[in-house]
Amino acid sequence: MVTAASIGSRVESLASSGISTIPKEYVRPKEELISIGDIFEDEKSTEGSHVPTIDLKEIDSEDIKVREKCREELKKAAVDWGVTHLVNHGISDELMDRVRKAGQAFFDLPIEQKENYANDQASGKIQGYGSKLANNASGQLEWEDYFFHCVYPEGKRDLSIWPQTPADYIVATSEYAKELRGLATKIMTILSLGLGLEEGRLEKEVGGLEELLLQMKINYYPKCPQPELALGVEAHTDVSALTFILHNMVPGLQLFYEDKWVTAKCVPNSIVMHIGDTLEILSNGKYKSILHRGLVNKEKVRISWAVFCEPPKEKIILKPLPETVSEEKPAIFPPRTFSEHIQHKLFRKSQENLLSTEDAALKSTKEAALISTDEAALISTEEAAIISTNGADLISTKEAAFISPNGAALIST
Repeated sequence: MVTAASIGSRVESLASSGISTIPKEYVRPKEELISIGDIFEDEKSTEGSHVPTIDLKEIDSEDIKVREKCREELKKAAVDWGVTHLVNHGISDELMDRVRKAGQAFFDLPIEQKENYANDQASGKIQGYGSKLANNASGQLEWEDYFFHCVYPEGKRDLSIWPQTPADYIVATSEYAKELRGLATKIMTILSLGLGLEEGRLEKEVGGLEELLLQMKINYYPKCPQPELALGVEAHTDVSALTFILHNMVPGLQLFYEDKWVTAKCVPNSIVMHIGDTLEILSNGKYKSILHRGLVNKEKVRISWAVFCEPPKEKIILKPLPETVSEEKPAIFPPRTFSEHIQHKLFRKSQENLLSTEDAALKSTKEAALISTDEAALISTEEAAIISTNGADLISTKEAAFISPNGAALIST
């Protein structure tokens, strides 16, 4: 009989072992499994709300009306959704295909070979090949393996931990990161203007060309025998300024929009862009950092390439910009460094998990009494770092607002 203990620590090993039921540590609480159905049917549905698609072809048009229409659509998506599909974004289909093929080729390697690039979260080595550690009291895990590394600026990369196979990996990924850095500048320019600021203001506030880090996490979601019980990535908001995502055209991304989970379409040649907590804070909540999660399925492996654009952890104080604050609209976020923001989310998550665990224990005791009569896991700074690079899978106020009505006992601050 195949057991989880005999297989190893990688989710890919579990998925390929022939198990028909997933280990209990991958089974999510019922309140986290709301609205999980057939992801392929959901993706095809024409009903309900849909993530907007923004065509950037005319974003720098010489025709003022055409240019402003494109820019207004981008601003509206940032205000209403906090996520959009970007098309005609200036990054060639050929380069995106090379990035996807290189990442796919790495994950096609035998696990033993991929282990040569393994990270070691316990010792603080967060870059490399890994699987998500439990970051909650109940020890729950996510159905994914990943490869994480800093991809820009070039001087802050550690190419010694980058995959040497396939041969094109370093070149393709480096070219893509450079192109994304330019796209980030273009997006932040428009979003600055949308707040009534000068063009380069938001980029300056997140570190500028020298300090803004681009961190890539390739998420590998194997086929899952019980996708209705698992999550590839639990519900979270990204701590980044912006997040750019490529994927292999297998659906799985869901956004919590207007009190419902909405499945993102697979738009050919697009890049999914998320507004992160950093821009939500700087804009005093005008731009939205949307709650989202990743689903898995029985039929196809899903791979996504998420690039998080993050400010320096200690050098910059994140707080609503003065131009976004007024007597009618006071600051809704306290001043914190990027690192402090991560730690705050981490602390709230651990407290919420502890309360949830204690509540479950109390409920179990009461049920036992009725029948008889007729973990807050501590997480180190290093783990906080890997959590931040994974898009900060932590609970924010909006996540509490989502989960609380559905039965979870959560703390608000």
